Amino acid sequence: MLKEERQSLILREVNIHNKVLLSDLSLKLDVSEDTVRRDLQELSEAGKIIKVRGGALSKSYQMYSYRENDIYAYQEKTVIAGKVVSLLRDGMLVLISGGSTNLEIARILPPDLRVTFLTISLSTAMQLLDHPNSDVIFIGGQLSKTARISVGGEVVHALQQVRPDLCIMGTNGLDAVAGITDSDWEVVTVKKAMIRASQKVLVHAIAEKLNSVQKIKVCGLDELDILVTELSPENDVLVPYRQAGLELI
Repeated sequence: MLKEERQSLILREVNIHNKVLLSDLSLKLDVSEDTVRRDLQELSEAGKIIKVRGGALSKSYQMYSYRENDIYAYQEKTVIAGKVVSLLRDGMLVLISGGSTNLEIARILPPDLRVTFLTISLSTAMQLLDHPNSDVIFIGGQLSKTARISVGGEVVHALQQVRPDLCIMGTNGLDAVAGITDSDWEVVTVKKAMIRASQKVLVHAIAEKLNSVQKIKVCGLDELDILVTELSPENDVLVPYRQAGLELI
């Protein structure tokens, strides 16, 4: 495989899953970790990714930008955000995680919407503050340098004290058989707590994330209620998720 092709595949993996591990890329591409490390360094120097210890992050994990070119699959994510916002109603208590799609949801909220948001994402909380009629509660704790959300026992304990009407959660991997998966144990622990706390769980994902599996399971599809993608709910790709009982939007 040529270096250009390999780096193109690495960039796609980073953008789809937001964060990737050097060891996982090495196995997936069947090359040494040193080779992947050099590729990540070159991609970082070119401003295409954020290189971190042991892997890389998508540029979408930086502070939010309204520039379309800074956000992978921007058009698809705006479609998803619009669908999610249409489900919000005055008086709701909504738990929302981090990520570029949730930032877009926060950005396009109707100015007169009266919702109380709980979030473990500092960047999401800051974006939500632009909406004067919605209240924001940031659930703080140790901030994960890779996932950019609050993690740890304090966060899990705080989530045990609330009962949100709706949880809005992004995904790292989503599969009809494996369910929601991730590559970070601390993130998985917090997401499990979010799901347990909530009366209804909405998960959203661009179509490219469907049928992808990471190393650690968050939950099965039976613990979810709604799946939002940029696709039409009648798209054949979504048939297994419909058969699993999810409401498709």
